[in-house]
Parts: sequence; structure tokens; C-alpha cells
Amino acid sequence: MKRLTGVIMTGALLTLTLAEPFLAQAGVVGGRQKNQQERIDEGVKSGELSKRETIRLEKEQARIRRKKRRLKSDGTLSAKDKAKLTHDQNKASRHIYKEKHDEQTRK
Repeated sequence: MKRLTGVIMTGALLTLTLAEPFLAQAGVVGGRQKNQQERIDEGVKSGELSKRETIRLEKEQARIRRKKRRLKSDGTLSAKDKAKLTHDQNKASRHIYKEKHDEQTRK
């Protein structure tokens, strides 16, 4: 009985270890979206983002959300889809950084 329990536990641990990268990847896009939104919100509160910059960044995030929904409409995100979304998020991240660190401020 102890041996059977050990084999089952080892199998479960191995399954979780192998599946972990895939499970982590599934949440990357959504978690990143939330992080980007928080960065925009912080920029608004601190005055680093002007009204116009905020609108532009919010629209970019909305486009990414729509794209994610469209890509996920078949039920899953393929590796290629995740790569596209990651590319879009990288680009948006650079935009957020540039807008927060330019000399324009909210009046």
C-alpha cells in the first residue's frame, strides 16, 4: 500500500512539474495586461501622463484585449497566438514607459 501511494505521488508530482510551464504561460498574457493597466493608472495618479497620452495608451490596451478575445474565440490560445500577444504587450510596455518618462505632465 505504501509503495502504491509513493508511485501515485511521484506520478502526480512529475505531471505537475512537466505541466507547470504550460500552466504558467496561460496566465502570462492576462497578468501582464493587468500590470500594464496598473502602470497606466499610476501614471495618471502621479501626473506623469497627460490626458491625451492616457487616452492613447488606454486605446492600445483595449485593442490588445479585443485581439486576445478574437484569438481565444476557438477556446484556446496557440503558441503562435501567445507570441503575437506578447509582441503587442512588449510594444505597449515601451509606449507606457516612453510616455511616463517624457517631459509632458498632466496639468
